[in-house]
Amino acid sequence: MDFDRLTRVMRQLALQAGDRIMEVYAAEDFEVRAKSDASPVTEADEAADALIAAGLRAAFPDIPLVTEEQADSHGQKVSTFLIVDPLDGTKEFVQRRGDFTVNIAYVRDGVPLRGVVFAPARKRLFYTLPDGRSVEETGPFGDTPGPTQPIGVNPVPDNRGLMIVASKSHRDAATDAYISRYKARDMTSAGSSLKFCLVATGEADLYPRLGRTMEWDTAAGDAVLRGAGGEMVRFDDHRPLEYGKPGFENPFFIAYAPGVLLIRGDE
Repeated sequence: MDFDRLTRVMRQLALQAGDRIMEVYAAEDFEVRAKSDASPVTEADEAADALIAAGLRAAFPDIPLVTEEQADSHGQKVSTFLIVDPLDGTKEFVQRRGDFTVNIAYVRDGVPLRGVVFAPARKRLFYTLPDGRSVEETGPFGDTPGPTQPIGVNPVPDNRGLMIVASKSHRDAATDAYISRYKARDMTSAGSSLKFCLVATGEADLYPRLGRTMEWDTAAGDAVLRGAGGEMVRFDDHRPLEYGKPGFENPFFIAYAPGVLLIRGDE
């Protein structure tokens, strides 16, 4: 893989998709439909997906592509692939809360090595450089990358004073019960893959998810987190989360800064 080209293409496609999403977001009204799993989808999801998929297939025709909005891509058995969530946080988008992202990632041998997360309404752009390190680029965003700053997790989080981030739209009693076992100094909530980015930048230390997610929801944020020195593990046994699983469905997981002393769910 040519990582210089991959970084350039993923960044450009994420920005272009973000522009298209914001055109729909700015409209007075837009159609919202329910998919077969009852999750919402809008014309913004579909337009961003078409744009990204066409761009990735043109640039990397030999690499399998998995994308949320193309059901025929979900039956593949692959360990090396590109994976896309063109609009992560559709509920946030529909409710005009701003916490939605464009997610594009490259997975090799089950590991998300490179990724980009763009939050167009928040004007925050995170991605991995060709060498795997993660940065946040500050806008305005153009064809040529602007100023970037390296990002990294909090080096020595204190389990007595953690900042914990949880989902805005999928918070439940099980998550609250698990979080209560830590001594947090504060908590925040965020939508979409922004939660991974908050841990990656040190704005949070711990993000547990005790609910259903798919690999396209997490791969890009996971790549950015890993490139910032963070880790993501299964909730049940704390083994690293792997990608390319049957159906691309994730188990419960924990994303965190390595200094956090994790508590197992069954302890």
